[in-house]
Amino acid sequence: MHAQIVLFDGFDPMDVVGPYEVLYAGGLASGGALSVELVSAEGPRTVMSGSGELAMTATATLDVEHADLIIVPGASGLFEPNADQPGSSLPERLAATTETELPVMMRRALDDPGVLVATVCGGSLALAMAGLLEGRRAVTHHLAVDALAGGGVIPIQARIVDDGDLITAGGVTSGLDLGLYLLERCLGPRISLEVEALFDYERRGTVWSAKGAEPVITFAPDAA
Repeated sequence: MHAQIVLFDGFDPMDVVGPYEVLYAGGLASGGALSVELVSAEGPRTVMSGSGELAMTATATLDVEHADLIIVPGASGLFEPNADQPGSSLPERLAATTETELPVMMRRALDDPGVLVATVCGGSLALAMAGLLEGRRAVTHHLAVDALAGGGVIPIQARIVDDGDLITAGGVTSGLDLGLYLLERCLGPRISLEVEALFDYERRGTVWSAKGAEPVITFAPDAA
């Protein structure tokens, strides 16, 4: 199984590093059953994050034909635009991804039954801004839930939302939980638990999926 994590200008480093470390360790624990690399829609390049001068290197081009799993992170920045630094806010950086080849590539990924797509934090909002998640169930950072719903997405109050071939995670640190859930789903709980023990990290939050009985009473009016 091969995973690609997408870098774009202004990405949030923690959204990338958390899942990368978990999946890389899962590959080691499983004897090479999983590999992971950093990619961009433009190909190999140095990509500036949205956190100061921190940059990371994409070593390959996003390739739907080659990937079994594609993870899209969110962006880093202030929630409100700054006139002194145009294009530096989180919404502007996410919106900028719609002007690249990323939406075209991710549409192909979402249309391919052999590819699993995952997002961390604002990654789901980036896909929603591109019109790719209409009618899907997903989660994002709690401050951006209304924006997610505005993109035609059904927001779910959970740490991880498993909507079949689309798995989304909430705030920034949920990337760790996403990585561990992906290990459990793709390689089994023993591999996932081994990596949990290695990182001395206990998974937190609820994983939602469309399984089991539906509640007949809704205690949280905004929950789907």
